[in-house]
Amino acid sequence: MPAPALAASYASPQQVQAEIRSSGKLNRTLKSVYKARGYRPLWIENGRPGPAADRLIELVSTAELDGLDPGDYDPDDLRRWIERARGGSPEALARAEIELSKTFIDYVRDVRRPTDVDIAYLDEALEPARPSAAAVIRAAAAAPSLIDYIDEGRWVNPVYAGLREGLLEHRRRWGNLPQFALPAGPILRPGSKGDRVRLLRTRLGVPGGSTFDKDLAEKVRAFQADHGLPVDGLVGPTTLAALNRGPGHHEQLIRLNMERARALPANPGGRHIVVDAAAARLWLYENGRPVDTMKVVVGKPDQPTPMLVGLMRYVAINPYWNVPPDLVRDNIAPKVLKEGPSYMKRMRYEALSDWTAHARTLDPAEIDWAAVASGDTSLRVRQLPGDGNAMGKMKFMFPNEYGVYLHDTPDRHLFKDEHRRFSSGCVRVEDAQRLAKWLFGQPLKIPSVGTEKHVNLANPVPVYITYFTAAPSENGIAFREDAYDRDAAQLAQWGGRTFAAAR
Repeated sequence: MPAPALAASYASPQQVQAEIRSSGKLNRTLKSVYKARGYRPLWIENGRPGPAADRLIELVSTAELDGLDPGDYDPDDLRRWIERARGGSPEALARAEIELSKTFIDYVRDVRRPTDVDIAYLDEALEPARPSAAAVIRAAAAAPSLIDYIDEGRWVNPVYAGLREGLLEHRRRWGNLPQFALPAGPILRPGSKGDRVRLLRTRLGVPGGSTFDKDLAEKVRAFQADHGLPVDGLVGPTTLAALNRGPGHHEQLIRLNMERARALPANPGGRHIVVDAAAARLWLYENGRPVDTMKVVVGKPDQPTPMLVGLMRYVAINPYWNVPPDLVRDNIAPKVLKEGPSYMKRMRYEALSDWTAHARTLDPAEIDWAAVASGDTSLRVRQLPGDGNAMGKMKFMFPNEYGVYLHDTPDRHLFKDEHRRFSSGCVRVEDAQRLAKWLFGQPLKIPSVGTEKHVNLANPVPVYITYFTAAPSENGIAFREDAYDRDAAQLAQWGGRTFAAAR
């Protein structure tokens, strides 16, 4: 009778800790971190590599999604260390533990490298910074669950993590299908037949025949939904163009927006505001989670809202509106020339001598409006506080050279528009009083009359104005219109290369 198989022998926690302590593979950073935690392992559980170890290998093996080279992290070598550790040897377990921590540090620091996607940072403290090796491993060690920390990618902003997951899924669904250009022709719809339908079935991986049947219509609708197209199940010029661009185009768009997501705080504590100009929407965040959202009106395509990051420091109640000089030249001056100086009083505008706090009020009848209209003379004009003021009842200020801020508006009807691109670059908020209540913890009292008054925030709140033409959603990646033509310019900058090759 054969002897029963012996159960695998696993090292005790004390043995693994002793091996980690005595290992010559610990660098100064890791030695300090592990010493502080009594040399307890992160990746080894119950005498064997835990699930977080396998998940890390998956991450670095797909580092190309992050624009990185998987070879830089040698996942095959890491697999060998883990396989040796499964034998239960204390030495092998300690070595696998150390190699996993080193690889994790390298990968996270590379993902968190600063990037340049034309975002202006108004406050140096808000600029993305590559974390130290110690900060990376300490954050992982502090997580209640390491596998959850890895699965959720908590070292980056959730938008980045969602885009990365969406890119992987987009590639799985559409990247492995036959890639060729479909010929132009009449709209293909359920019931259509012929060679073009046969080619469409091949292109979308729907086997059999040359008839546009229910299965093909379902696949067409899925393709449209996943690529931000109107979902009608018909293959017209727009859907045909998307099919012929191939998956590489949309993958590059996702990658570009991943770069933009690097500007968002990776480990947000406290509160911050995100304005997505592409979605024309604002989100209020507390401790990394959105707690409220509202519509916003953003800049017109020819006067785009810039991408910028700054600290909101105060709110102006019953604000003046300092009219942008181009609007004074193009709108106000021609109307004064047509209707006379009384136009200024009727619209509650006043002209000022300069841009200082002590500027003098000018008599509109004594201004050379023709020179203002031609651009030969620059003139400061502001609208008085009160009903009809373009700023509404309050402005939310983060001082910047672009003259961009969040503000109330009397033009409530604009929020009914789907795209909401009507401003000269500033951000008009749907519910200014709700935003103020979130900022101050209570409603702000707005006098019915009076001059502009500033109310300072006890703690400035970071504001991130970004532009996501691809963003994670409940159904995968939501592609949005590039109304400001930023994607084309940014992708042209990379010259068709992957982001990894461009660095």
